[in-house]
Amino acid sequence: RMGKRRCVPPLEPKLAAGCCGVKKPKLSGSGTHSHGNQATTVPGSSSSPLQNHQHTDGNNGRENVSDLTLGPGNSPITRMNPTSGALSPLTRPNGTANSTKNLVVTAEMCCYCFDVLYCHLYGFPQPRLPRFTNDPYPLFVTWKTGRDKRLRGCIGTFSAMNLHSGLREYTLTSALKDSRFPPLTREELPKLFCSVSLLTNFEDASDYLDWEVGIHGIRIEFINEKGVKRTATYLPEVAKEQDWDQIQTIDSLLRKGGFKAPITNDFRKTIKLTRYRSEKVTISYAEYMASRQHCFQNGTLHAPPLYNHYS
Repeated sequence: RMGKRRCVPPLEPKLAAGCCGVKKPKLSGSGTHSHGNQATTVPGSSSSPLQNHQHTDGNNGRENVSDLTLGPGNSPITRMNPTSGALSPLTRPNGTANSTKNLVVTAEMCCYCFDVLYCHLYGFPQPRLPRFTNDPYPLFVTWKTGRDKRLRGCIGTFSAMNLHSGLREYTLTSALKDSRFPPLTREELPKLFCSVSLLTNFEDASDYLDWEVGIHGIRIEFINEKGVKRTATYLPEVAKEQDWDQIQTIDSLLRKGGFKAPITNDFRKTIKLTRYRSEKVTISYAEYMASRQHCFQNGTLHAPPLYNHYS
């Protein structure tokens, strides 16, 4: 059973979205839980446009909802074949298809996010532009902390943004403006992990169950008990990490989006669901520092110049 293919969800004006869920609570299918609550605001909503997502790795923070198909030279984020039952691969500038051996996302993107955050926290000028691709993608930046990798911030956009400016913006937004957490501090840097997720393969689902746990991220639109349209999203890894089934994930997203009434199966059928996939990479602060010191020793550091921190 396949849904209608398209490059992007029905996008409203630019908003922020959080990407994550909560820390390993088990949900029942009753819909009485409010885990992972996070609303992404849409026009007509009284909420602030910078509403955060609750994460275990789900979203609810900055969710930019504008056209995802933008790209230089009209290169699409995804190519859709309305008559095909297969997911369309991400189109590369060189025409090659997406695969585990040919991902756009790289560890250097996480290093750049660390550069941006480090410069901000220590008052340095922002780093020079990185060398990785500047193609446009919908993206999320996630910060976790400690050995148990507790969520510390996760916000992204469903608008395709050029990666250099997009990662710079959402690095600081997720680190400093996730309303669920206080802003990150210098003292927390050594314990941090950074993840960059690039979103691809957006499709309209045929119903609220037309997606696979561990494979698809999902974004839902629904009308809450006050008659206001709300949205919420979880990245692909969230449901699997939480050990949720489809119903539990949907109910968690509804609570994340601020739905407070009892959740019935009839109500679930009114949800408009968009599914998508993502490419993700994660590095620790220790890995970042090792990479940057290596670059500096070899004279190739083109991120920030030598910090006292590096000496």
